[in-house]
Amino acid sequence: MEKVWLNSYPPKVPADINPDQYRSLVEVFERSCCQFGRRHAFASMGYSMSYNELEQKSRALAVYLQQELGLEKGERVAIMLPNLLQYPVALFGVLRAGLVVVNIDPLSAPRELEHQLKDSGAKAIVILANLVQGLADVIANTQIGTTLVTEIGDLLPYWKAKVVNLLIERIKNRAPVAALSNAIAFKEALATGNGRSLNAGKLNGEDLAFLQYTSGTTGPPKGAMLTHRNMVANMEQCIAFVGPLLREGEEIIITVHPLHRIFYLTLNCLCFVRHGGLNVLLSNPRDRALCAAEMRRWKFTVITGDDELFNSLMQNEKFRNLDFGSLKLAIGGGTAVQQAVAERWRALTGIPLLESYELTEASPLVCINPVDLGEFNGSVGLPLPSTDIQLRGPGGGEVAAGGRGELCVRGPQVMRGYWEQPDATEHILCDGWLLTGDIATMNEQGFIRIVDRKKDMITVSGFNVFPNEIEDVVGGCEGVLEVACVGIPDEKTGEAVKICVVRKPGGALSADTILARCRQQLAPYKIPRHIEFRDDLPKSGAGKVLRHELR
Repeated sequence: MEKVWLNSYPPKVPADINPDQYRSLVEVFERSCCQFGRRHAFASMGYSMSYNELEQKSRALAVYLQQELGLEKGERVAIMLPNLLQYPVALFGVLRAGLVVVNIDPLSAPRELEHQLKDSGAKAIVILANLVQGLADVIANTQIGTTLVTEIGDLLPYWKAKVVNLLIERIKNRAPVAALSNAIAFKEALATGNGRSLNAGKLNGEDLAFLQYTSGTTGPPKGAMLTHRNMVANMEQCIAFVGPLLREGEEIIITVHPLHRIFYLTLNCLCFVRHGGLNVLLSNPRDRALCAAEMRRWKFTVITGDDELFNSLMQNEKFRNLDFGSLKLAIGGGTAVQQAVAERWRALTGIPLLESYELTEASPLVCINPVDLGEFNGSVGLPLPSTDIQLRGPGGGEVAAGGRGELCVRGPQVMRGYWEQPDATEHILCDGWLLTGDIATMNEQGFIRIVDRKKDMITVSGFNVFPNEIEDVVGGCEGVLEVACVGIPDEKTGEAVKICVVRKPGGALSADTILARCRQQLAPYKIPRHIEFRDDLPKSGAGKVLRHELR
């Protein structure tokens, strides 16, 4: 396909980037720590950590993982943390030790946690103390040898840490750390490794950096194998596309959504470390008033989020009264940006809300709208530098200009494949092309519009929910004959999970029974908000449930 989108690039944006400019993310990180050492890198709960401090603490952790735990290059370490200063320390510590990061959502139900730990073969985990109970329930079925447990305030100044940790201990119910025989305090691990030399093994672009789990439309979650080259490439692509608007060492980005999600990991964390920026981490994204109050303390220049976040922030009076004079860039990802939200955002802040397109298998950014965008255009933007796209029809051939086709992507950001799932890899990767499963169109200027995202996926407050997983859980409930799961519009969360259930003959199955099972096996955002009992489900001639009719 001719790269007509290059003609729509803003000035100074190159057609291509060099994905081999850096050998690894570790090289990028260590370069930034040298260049921006005294500048603030991450801020959380009123304390800012400098690049020098981040380098020292991440090195101490890397030493501990290598020399005390004996972990070898390529072994996996899980991180199960919200947006705290411990996250970047753990992230770069694991990478600097030559190990592979397995990001795990802190909201994961025990069954989800167990699957990812078992599938990845993780040998250690860094986890928040408040989440230990869930790990204790499943750890015997995994290969976890050491659990590094951190309290929320561990990296705050001494007295503030004491107060925060004591307060959390009193208001949160949790299992005692002693319940895990292999547990060690995160702070103790840092102290043990502090001041010792790191065995800096040579990493190259083809070494794995992340096993990033993403649910498929069928089957259990799969681990996308993202190499250092994949991640460096996507970081360079993003910086090349929006970088001319930003100045090295001077930008402040607000990070509301958790860094363990790949969009924010790449765009907020990695890109801004590369650029010497300051990341302001908000640890409680659900409290919009608290978020607005924290934002008031900073002259932030960049903010990212999803449509639901921007919409809900603008409904908060404290946020509406902020000074947006320093704001340069706002990027929406994860869900489609609604026109009404984008227009209200521009009216309030004076800058456009740029929609993007991403998926875990592409590290994740594929398209972003240009920074000089005029009015909202309903597209997900232009393909990033060094990115090829094709729109393919049902037979696999390219569709005519303006036609609809499956969006296929090729570029240095495309994953190596799925972890230990060659069949699934072969299904989605074909001759170097990533088959996204999303139907799109492209206009004559090269702007991509998603016509249908993966039709069955439900997006709840920016989190992806796949119907098959919900149906598997509900279908295991005694008295369920058939079940189908769909997403329906919801004012607060964008979409809500709804299930339609057919009872077994003579059964007296109740909604409460179904919900009790869901609460045991699903993360909170996946639990159905609506339950409808029906006599039957609409089906095709082949016997497949027609979810679009249920919607």
